[in-house]
Amino acid sequence: MADYLFAPHNPVTVPIARGGLFAVRRVYCVGRNYAEHIVEMGNDTRDPPFFFAKPADAVVAGGAAIPYPPRTADFQHEIELVVAIGKEGADIAVADALEHVYGYAVGLDMTRRDLQAVAKKAGRPWEMAKAFDFSAPIGSIEPVSAICHPAKGTITLKVNGEVRQSGDLGDQIWSVAEAIAHLSQFVTLQAGDLIMTGTPAGVAPVARGDVLEGAIEGVGSVRTMIV
Repeated sequence: MADYLFAPHNPVTVPIARGGLFAVRRVYCVGRNYAEHIVEMGNDTRDPPFFFAKPADAVVAGGAAIPYPPRTADFQHEIELVVAIGKEGADIAVADALEHVYGYAVGLDMTRRDLQAVAKKAGRPWEMAKAFDFSAPIGSIEPVSAICHPAKGTITLKVNGEVRQSGDLGDQIWSVAEAIAHLSQFVTLQAGDLIMTGTPAGVAPVARGDVLEGAIEGVGSVRTMIV
């Protein structure tokens, strides 16, 4: 037995809807993948895809509540389709990309928008705006064998029962296959990686006590409460 200085951290897992657990390795996020959201954030829809990351232990599974994070006065929601990678690959062709997908889930890319705005203005990294504790609530993963590859379907987020975000997966600028292929040019994707694929328009602040309920047609749902 290895002589660890301290006990290794428990693995981060997301439940699989049909049984079992998906062990999370890394979490990648696609920036600006719905035209209306790009416009509302004041950016150019012609930009190629880019990526940022969250640590695996930012994932919150099972509908657990999340705390309102420190150092922000503008904590915002972003509802997203999450891709669960089940097969290693690098420099993956678009035509082969979906072979690397194990399944899909619904997730929330929670964002400290005020810190992101400061980072953008200063040309600094986004980690403190995106990669903080409890910033990635994710619902259960539905295997491809059960739901195939959703290319269309309504994606919505309700806050306290009121619709805040609404769009369609078909509105994505970069498809799942294209996002996987592009990302795999920079890193070798491994089984256990998650890719959050961007959010439609309607992002807005949340407060303590708010209940967030997201859903994607044919995929599933995610739920959390801000405490």
